[in-house]
Amino acid sequence: MRRILVTGALGQIGAELTPALRKRYGAARVVASDLAEAQRADNHYERLDVTQAEALADLRRRRDVDVVYHLAALLSAVAEDRPQDAWSVNMSGLYNVLEAARRFGCQVFFPSSIAAFGPSTPRRGTPQITIQRPTTIYGVTKVAGELLCDYYATRFGVDVRGLRLPGLVSSAAPPGGGTTDYAVEMFRAAVRRKRYSCFLAAETRLDMMYMPDAIRAIMELMEAEPERLRFRNAYNVTGMSVTPREIATEICKHAPSFAVDYRIDPLRQAIADSWPQSLDANAAREDWGFAPRFDLAAMTRDMLARLGAATDPFDDPNSDEVPNANAGFG
Repeated sequence: MRRILVTGALGQIGAELTPALRKRYGAARVVASDLAEAQRADNHYERLDVTQAEALADLRRRRDVDVVYHLAALLSAVAEDRPQDAWSVNMSGLYNVLEAARRFGCQVFFPSSIAAFGPSTPRRGTPQITIQRPTTIYGVTKVAGELLCDYYATRFGVDVRGLRLPGLVSSAAPPGGGTTDYAVEMFRAAVRRKRYSCFLAAETRLDMMYMPDAIRAIMELMEAEPERLRFRNAYNVTGMSVTPREIATEICKHAPSFAVDYRIDPLRQAIADSWPQSLDANAAREDWGFAPRFDLAAMTRDMLARLGAATDPFDDPNSDEVPNANAGFG
């Protein structure tokens, strides 16, 4: 039976991956970790700074970890505002995880991103293997991370696997500073019956994926037989290719009074314009049976149902403030 460590467990992916792993493998076998102190009593949570190599190695020894889902990172918009911190967290953290995996024989999951591509990459049907010249520090760390993972796999035999994830839409976690977070903010505004100001232009087309599909893809990849995996690291995956206007239109089918205006953030618009509009995910389908279950219509129905049924701790129900997508992200 696996003993699992999730770094960055309080983030967008970790908030849903950690419960899924605990359901599958048992709560006692999944240790969640992040920079914050535990908000409630949890014997299976540890405060961890992944840039501290000895702290990471000590936790691995104490908890007898043999699988690490390494999610701790600064996301795209935050990383552009704090590039030095982004390099430290995204690269030093990954290096420390890979070194621990080399020393102790751990399996590792590392999430890459469509940010690993750039303006010179084919934007439609982006191939599994293609030119990668990103123009953001987040993208640079993702390309470097892919290469570092490949090196540890070929040089030291570390079983490291990964996905190039598109924009992720989650009902469980608040936006965390990503360029595609407009979609999550839009759904939250619709449930609050508020007008939404989108920070990307209406026709900005990007790949997206509903979080339940992403969680299933991560777990399926990690459980796949190694001989089936041609690439191991950084498989393209996607769920849908959509624009802010298309998401707003779909939301309006359920909430006709919902309205969106567009107040473009030049930084995040420039980032989005450098990313693929659609990914070729055939390698993931062929190698380990990747198949998303949610399209835009199904995602919209599920997101609105989940957000509407939950008390959202991140929103003040008494506030009349219009959500501003440009606030708080530098």
